[in-house]
Amino acid sequence: MATLKRVGPGSAFKVGFAVYGILGLILGVIFALISLLGGPLLGGAFPLGAQPGVFRMFFGIGAVIMFPVCYGIIGGIGAVILALLYNLVAGWMGGLEVDIS
Repeated sequence: MATLKRVGPGSAFKVGFAVYGILGLILGVIFALISLLGGPLLGGAFPLGAQPGVFRMFFGIGAVIMFPVCYGIIGGIGAVILALLYNLVAGWMGGLEVDIS
């Protein structure tokens, strides 16, 4: 058994950014598809008088670009916070015991 005593915040940020960025890409594609399919179903009823082209562009291709960036940044920051908390608690408790082969 090996003991994991410390997690590097920099590596935690990279992994959190990548994992949540991929999740954001998947959700962005799903959101864009729903947006593009939902446009014709709404007819002329767009929120707050928005034009259909603006609505589709912002929620369509914009979601594919913005979701991964936003999710990645938030996930990376969250991973850094959790790594710092883990390091603090592992200092008190001794860390996780893991079996590495």
